[in-house]
Amino acid sequence: MPIENLARSDVVTAQEHDSVQELATRMDESHVGSVVITEGDEPIGIVTDRDLATRVLGNGMDPAEATAGDVMSDDLTTADQTDGFYKATELMSEQGIRRLPVCDENNELVGIITSDDLNELLADEHMQLSDVIQAQRPEY
Repeated sequence: MPIENLARSDVVTAQEHDSVQELATRMDESHVGSVVITEGDEPIGIVTDRDLATRVLGNGMDPAEATAGDVMSDDLTTADQTDGFYKATELMSEQGIRRLPVCDENNELVGIITSDDLNELLADEHMQLSDVIQAQRPEY
């Protein structure tokens, strides 16, 4: 199944010059743990709630003055929207990441998939498999 069918299209984004205080507010209001940093429609980095804790608070930075560009991970791993579920999980595992921005053929951001999304999908699949097994089970 292509991840374009699984990815969330309502990605929270920001610009490199936005303050980390603004990013934290967006994360809180949107109930997400990351903000994808874009230049135009192209993703160039990501800031996670962990980045805010370790890179900002841990280093004593002023959240009102530090910018997304100061703390973002710019070695961004992305997936193509036509990649499959297994490719996405492989990328996340190899890179040790929990959030994977999804891009189209022009490298424009079209969505994001998270490890929580993948776990939810797997749980649904397990439930469906359980239902099939229960339906085929003879009654005694």
